[in-house]
Amino acid sequence: MCLDVDGVLTDGRLWVDDQGRGARAFYVQDGLAIRWFEKLGGVVVICSGKRSEAVAARAGELGLKHVIQGSTDKLTDVQSVLVSLGLTFAQTAVIGDDLPDLPLMQQCGFPIAVANAVDEVKHAARLVTRRAGGQGAIREAFEHLLKQTGRWSQVLAHYGVEEAFRGSE
Repeated sequence: MCLDVDGVLTDGRLWVDDQGRGARAFYVQDGLAIRWFEKLGGVVVICSGKRSEAVAARAGELGLKHVIQGSTDKLTDVQSVLVSLGLTFAQTAVIGDDLPDLPLMQQCGFPIAVANAVDEVKHAARLVTRRAGGQGAIREAFEHLLKQTGRWSQVLAHYGVEEAFRGSE
């Protein structure tokens, strides 16, 4: 899974204080979904055109090993990571919101757009989340993928969710 940052992991707003320091807000339920996705064998790659200490800190909290910041060519940068992992774009899902995400989305096996994505990105997606970036879209997308692969029940079982409340997978 490859994730953009601004507009996907965040709501797209960039907070800048009087000293020029930036900050971002991340949605806690997205973090839980990312952790479970990796715990169940998935790999998460963050790829952003910007650089941010906040992104590095959040990725560190989540234990993510593959974080690309300051990318001027997301397709080449992500392909490099995939090759090092022995994976292909066909095995990859990409979640995006804006035009720089399109080259990745057009190459991947399962393109996903967040609800607040621009129309061109939504058009390229196989799934458009109901939730916006920074407001649970990542959780929604990961839950969808884990349900499609029959793995969501393992997450629910970990928390003791009874069969009657699990819904369909």
